[in-house]
Amino acid sequence: MGDRLTQLQDAVDQLAQQFVASIHYINRHHNLEILGPGDQIRDLKQEPDQQEVDPHPADDFKAAQVELAQDLITKEQQIELLISLLPGLDNSEKDQERNIKELEEELRIAEAQRQEATKEREDTLKKLDTVIRSIRRPW
Repeated sequence: MGDRLTQLQDAVDQLAQQFVASIHYINRHHNLEILGPGDQIRDLKQEPDQQEVDPHPADDFKAAQVELAQDLITKEQQIELLISLLPGLDNSEKDQERNIKELEEELRIAEAQRQEATKEREDTLKKLDTVIRSIRRPW
């Protein structure tokens, strides 16, 4: 589950980065246009080699917007998939309680097996110790 959560967090971070990159691209490469009768294009005094925007041709700009939107949609769908894979979303409370009880029973069985193996190890060590002590060393 931790891996899925990490993947989900990474995907959300990537989506946020894509949003920022998309806004930056649109802000930097749009064409300055007047949207209403009261609007004006600001006349900024800038360095001769520096522009407020670097407008791309309308077709290229529109194609880039479509590609950016598709990338955002794809990433959002990946996030939805990761969310749907998280445990507990499709399980009722009773199902989750049943799963917990099954896991508790498996844990009890595993613990009993561990204790039995530990006892067997101790018995084997005692037998081995007895055998080793019973061997007479030639002097």
